[in-house]
Amino acid sequence: MRRPRLVAAVASALAFAATGLAATGLAASAPGSRESGAATQITIRPEAIYPVRQVLPYPPTTAQCQAKYKIDCYSAEQVEAAYGVPELFRRGITGKGQTIIVAEGFGAPLMDSDLGVFDRAFHLPAPPSLKVIQPNGKVPPYNPKNLNRVGWALETTLDVEYAHAMAPGANILIIESGDKEAVEGPGTFALMERAEEYVVNHHLGDVITQSFSDTEETFPTAQSLLRLRGAYIDAARQHITVVTGSGDWGVTSPTKNFDYYLHPALGWPGDDPLITSVGGSELHLNTAGGHTSPDSVWNDTYKAAAVEAIFHVKPPYPAAGGGGRSIIFARPHYQDGIATIAGPHRAVPDISMSAACDGAVDFYHAFAGWPKGWGLFCGTSESGPLMSGVVALADQLAGHPLGLINPAIYKLYAEHAPGLVDITTGNNTVSFHQGGKLHTVRGFSAKPGYDLASGVGTIWAPDFVPELVSTMSLVNRRT
Repeated sequence: MRRPRLVAAVASALAFAATGLAATGLAASAPGSRESGAATQITIRPEAIYPVRQVLPYPPTTAQCQAKYKIDCYSAEQVEAAYGVPELFRRGITGKGQTIIVAEGFGAPLMDSDLGVFDRAFHLPAPPSLKVIQPNGKVPPYNPKNLNRVGWALETTLDVEYAHAMAPGANILIIESGDKEAVEGPGTFALMERAEEYVVNHHLGDVITQSFSDTEETFPTAQSLLRLRGAYIDAARQHITVVTGSGDWGVTSPTKNFDYYLHPALGWPGDDPLITSVGGSELHLNTAGGHTSPDSVWNDTYKAAAVEAIFHVKPPYPAAGGGGRSIIFARPHYQDGIATIAGPHRAVPDISMSAACDGAVDFYHAFAGWPKGWGLFCGTSESGPLMSGVVALADQLAGHPLGLINPAIYKLYAEHAPGLVDITTGNNTVSFHQGGKLHTVRGFSAKPGYDLASGVGTIWAPDFVPELVSTMSLVNRRT
């Protein structure tokens, strides 16, 4: 997910302008109004702008990243192996017949050819279909001098390449929500909601992955946020899964001025009860994608090599998976089993996937405005698309879209299902310099069971996918 000041020029172009009083108090996780939210011009920004600006003519290996950047990096094949999805591919479970919707403010101008290079490098077939639609009307042509558009192009590239890596048999549908009024700025949540409403109500796909957010407290009121939920309400009703990264600033989140809150804060829509919130983990892999040690919570705040290679600053720098308790949403029923941790609040994340910068993933692009070639990405805009691919695999196995999978995730957690792999090390405490002072915002530590750093843990797909399908069947029968 995108963070401020990652690259100064990009960050300044992507600055957002939500104003007003902080949203306070608990609001029920009920629908809210069905307004489009057009009158609430809360701005929207892409989340995953974590690329190493220096690129290579080939996908770097783990050894090359260790030598060049002093961090680990992984190929799509290593990430696939880490979650066991090749075993499902061999069984014919590839996401065939499913469509992953990739929701973007603006897209990438060379997505088809860039994905082709990515696929050839990692021995992946092309998706059966790769389409782009613009439900809000024609999007202005790509402008490589507009850093907002460059940011969205990078975001789109990561989302598409890693959703496809996990479900190579699935169709990809990119929705671009920006219009001519949004092209010079970050765009608005209202535009995104309108575009997502279109694809949901026309049932153009089975799972939506999205990588954008704004901090709960930057919305003028709780109601101004709630009125933007129409697409998620309809997606839940129509059995379409929505996944979003939990955030990239650890236990805090950006203010409207691109500083950080000095207390725990979460971003929406990653904290929405109708969405599966995917936190960040750090993989520890060998060249074949085998685990050399268990996954840990992603936190690169004090890792000098990662911070300097990715963000071009000296540590500490807040780079960690988001997690905490919502100040907008009440605890949903499916989290009643973790009430002692969540309290009366919606707890985040639900589950975690790869997002670490010390363990970044290879991606490819050739569009203008950013150095062409193979670079590295990290952040929960990686974890969200990875999870969307896993959901597409489960949808194929089930023979129908599963919809909101959170009740099943927590039921599997309560049953100690083999497909869930606990994460018990790491935390999302972050430190940073702000206002001439060093600040530390204390977060949450991983421990056995659910925690506010990793959720229920991560997955082993050969077990998790069939478990998710069978458990969703039970959940649906009961409801």
